[in-house]
Amino acid sequence: MAKQVFGLELYYIISLVYQGAILSVSGVETSSYTGEYTFYAAENRAVRDFAFASKTVQSRVICGRECSMDERCKSFNFNDCSKMCELNLATRREHPEDFNATQGSVYFDADEDTPLCSLTDSSFDRYRSCKMLLDAGYYSSGIFTIYPEGFGNGSLRVYCDMETDGGGWIVFQRRQDGSVDFYRNWTEYQSGFGDLSGEFWLGNDNLVTLTSNDSRGTWELRFDLEDWENNTAWAKYSDFQISPGEYNLIIGQYDTNSTAGDSLGYHRSHFGYHRGRPFSTKDRDNDDLGSSNCAQTYTGAWWFNHCFLSHLNGPYHPFGRVQHSIGVQWVTWKGYYYSLKTCSMKMRELRP
Repeated sequence: MAKQVFGLELYYIISLVYQGAILSVSGVETSSYTGEYTFYAAENRAVRDFAFASKTVQSRVICGRECSMDERCKSFNFNDCSKMCELNLATRREHPEDFNATQGSVYFDADEDTPLCSLTDSSFDRYRSCKMLLDAGYYSSGIFTIYPEGFGNGSLRVYCDMETDGGGWIVFQRRQDGSVDFYRNWTEYQSGFGDLSGEFWLGNDNLVTLTSNDSRGTWELRFDLEDWENNTAWAKYSDFQISPGEYNLIIGQYDTNSTAGDSLGYHRSHFGYHRGRPFSTKDRDNDDLGSSNCAQTYTGAWWFNHCFLSHLNGPYHPFGRVQHSIGVQWVTWKGYYYSLKTCSMKMRELRP
């Protein structure tokens, strides 16, 4: 790589390219886009006393991504030894007296008056899962583009939960305010719908591909629940997979440390359990209730049996107490007369 030296300082460009990202302004999702952020760097230099956030990250590229995602950030310092990333409220041009020699630190801003050579790192685009992104140093939850096995050269936009239970979770369902209608047909659940920054369903076809044997690993499944009194609970299962065709729910053992109870695999006579069940929607009746359609009766979509002990895709209510079986429900925690305030469903890979 060509280099250019000005005085005692070594300069170059680091260019971050985001493909298929989501731009969210005041909570409103816009169309997908490809954007490029270019920062210009000076080795062994830093702007001091203007950092508003500091965090440990794995690389300069990750630090640059953190800066580009925060509208307050005008520049950043990164220390190659300590891996400390500092996001700054000011630039060297605005405060030249605070732009000081600092051994081991590299300073970046978007000042184009420095004619430099380039260093491009788009490696984060190639990670296959949220867990791989976490292992690479992406510690902040948000929307990412991943490249899972089974998608060929294609990609998938996902929301990564990097904080819950050690992080690295692909969130594939979220309910939080009733802004998205979940009483959808088979095709809509097949392809996915909603807003990754709000309420959404990632899509059954995507779940099939993510959990297929081509993924070369197993997946664990987690549910996070919250009631209207701000109490929280969770449930976790091993060996999660969605089969092709009717999107049957395959799950392994229930984690007995869970606090929400087993409303997914629990076997009470032949009623309520969902293990192995095909998916049902209002226009595709795969439940075990005979002539009635659970999805129509309870205005949602789920792996219904006869009909449910859990139904997190039910109708959203802005209060807890509801009629029997009507709402966003996890029966072993809150019963049939309570609709949850928030819930999310997420998956994390476990490599063999």
